[in-house]
Amino acid sequence: MATAKAANANISAKLRAICLALPEASETATRHGPSYRVAGKFFALERAHGVDRALWCKVPSGVQQSLVGADCDQRFFIPRYFGVKGWIGVALDGAVNWAEVEALVRRSHVLVARGRLPPTATIRTSDRGAPRN
Repeated sequence: MATAKAANANISAKLRAICLALPEASETATRHGPSYRVAGKFFALERAHGVDRALWCKVPSGVQQSLVGADCDQRFFIPRYFGVKGWIGVALDGAVNWAEVEALVRRSHVLVARGRLPPTATIRTSDRGAPRN
């Protein structure tokens, strides 16, 4: 049990670092887990997924069905309530591909923040590299 808690704490710390490195990102604690916002709108959520953790984030139109349909490992799923708005769930158990998680979080941030940030904030549209302000 202690090992699972430590693993979940490590996952939470890594996800937090990825999310809060983005321009104008903030964290809000909710009863379901940490939520990350930009300009007052959610762009990433950390949620329970069985005994493990999951990332929920927005993806471009058409990507949700592609990821879920092509996923034989069942890492991707359509989260309840948010799935109808174009969000995807990613299980963060086992061997997590953190580069993939970071790319999904960055893309979600861009999709949600577009048109909502002040002109002084610069959003990188690429999925690689550090954000610039």
